[in-house]
Amino acid sequence: MTQNYQAPDSALPDASAWVPPANLPATLPALIRQAAADFPERAAVIDGAVTISYADLLVRSQAVAASLIALGVAAGDRVAVWAPNMHEWILAACGIHAAGAVLVPLNTRMKGAEAADILERSGARLMFCIGDFLGQYYPALLDGQRPATLQHVVVLREGFKADPALSGDMGWSDFLGQGRVTAPAQVRTREQALTADSTADLMFTSGTTGRPKGVMSAHGPTIRAFSAWGRVVGLRPGDRYLIVNPFFHAFGYKAGWVAAFIQGATVYPEQVFDADAVLARIAHDRISFLPGPPTLFLTMLAHPRLKDFDISSLRVAVTGSANVPPVLITRMRDELGIANVTTAYGLTECGGCATICDPGDSAETVAGTCGRAIPGTEVRCVDAQGMSVPTGQPGEVLLRGYHVMQGYFGDEAATREAIDAEGWLHTGDVGVLDERGYLRITDRLKDMFIMGGFNCYPAEIERLLADHPAIAQVAVVGLPDARMGEVGCACVVLRAGAELSAEALVAWAREHMANYKVPRHVLWCDNFPLNASNKVLKRELVALAAARLLKPAA
Repeated sequence: MTQNYQAPDSALPDASAWVPPANLPATLPALIRQAAADFPERAAVIDGAVTISYADLLVRSQAVAASLIALGVAAGDRVAVWAPNMHEWILAACGIHAAGAVLVPLNTRMKGAEAADILERSGARLMFCIGDFLGQYYPALLDGQRPATLQHVVVLREGFKADPALSGDMGWSDFLGQGRVTAPAQVRTREQALTADSTADLMFTSGTTGRPKGVMSAHGPTIRAFSAWGRVVGLRPGDRYLIVNPFFHAFGYKAGWVAAFIQGATVYPEQVFDADAVLARIAHDRISFLPGPPTLFLTMLAHPRLKDFDISSLRVAVTGSANVPPVLITRMRDELGIANVTTAYGLTECGGCATICDPGDSAETVAGTCGRAIPGTEVRCVDAQGMSVPTGQPGEVLLRGYHVMQGYFGDEAATREAIDAEGWLHTGDVGVLDERGYLRITDRLKDMFIMGGFNCYPAEIERLLADHPAIAQVAVVGLPDARMGEVGCACVVLRAGAELSAEALVAWAREHMANYKVPRHVLWCDNFPLNASNKVLKRELVALAAARLLKPAA
């Protein structure tokens, strides 16, 4: 029996008890307006000493939009945000949407060249950028490589260093002052011109070509998908939602503060994960809702003073992004006291969510599957010829539904390759559907591995490592790791006469790529195993690397 699973509205838990909003907002600015009307005095964001009510969120996002318009940002223009989780990130994003522009989130772990490439290809007109962060002044990372299209850089928080040679740079307060010349009606006109199908964001995700591709997603599908996501996982009005997942990722942005605003919850941004700080914040702020990759919860469970923190307020956890051992789900329920623990599956090309587990499922189901399709989504597993495989048999996972991306920005060929003529998104993941319609991911066609919740694409890392003068050939594979889920291993063939140590290669990589992309292992090779078409046999490399580099299990 083959299976093509489509979720009816009653397929997800408690559907009969859930009454969808009578008028679900069509756009993200409309969502902010509705939340301000429904919960005007409730805190939307609490970031240290800063508390922003839902009513104030609307006012402040409108002020950002007014300043963007004053600086010449037109409807449809791209505006980037390169900053960690902070209330200004949310205000900037809401203002970008209200101005009718398109949000381009940038990964804070990127090096200057990586960020410059995305800024140039997206044609971003303006960028909101953190000043000092992780020991660096971020605007300086773009020295000598700022794209000509980038007219303004707005530096957030402390560390703003005015440079006379860069007259387009300004601080956050100076930026907000620009909007005084913009009439409120101009912002309202921009908002009203938006529809559910207007592009809301352009999120860059890597691929087998080794170069990130820009995924275009619309306003309406995001709101609809994460309205469903919120009701399934149990996100409630008034929940205190600690967001450790980065805002530049769909997990922190769409399943993060957007989902919170749909439900009327309060967002607590956290810039970096530190177990002590997170446990203390849960206890101090009585956090009730905490999603994150398995690494986050494994680190919490391993904390030597876990019992010193009162985390009894935690009610819901959502995890995923890596293989989840069933014992983790059991320990999260028993040792962390989290009643609702669930897992989900999605990718940037489908807005971040396609399937989700019922929190009431067994630990084996929650850990071993990604759940069932959200309403309005179809899931298939197919063979190499595109035919649905029998239930219980592996095949490439295909998705179809309202939340599939609009396409890759400026790349029609890649869009046609990813989405077929019938509207099916080819994910590149291999999965199995069981008789209940639950999906289990078993492999990745595109060799991607996931380190601590970050997608790592070997082709992209290989492209960056290939610039090293001592390297003749390089192939990157993922190896299992007890704490991070998986880590990268660079399999390297050196140039004739070249010398290079593993430590030197890793240090070089840290200077040229985001930290999560840096290989944790190096395997020196005389040559690579190849097939008849001279393609590297990655599976053989994985086995070789594991045998040489990994300690056998005790």
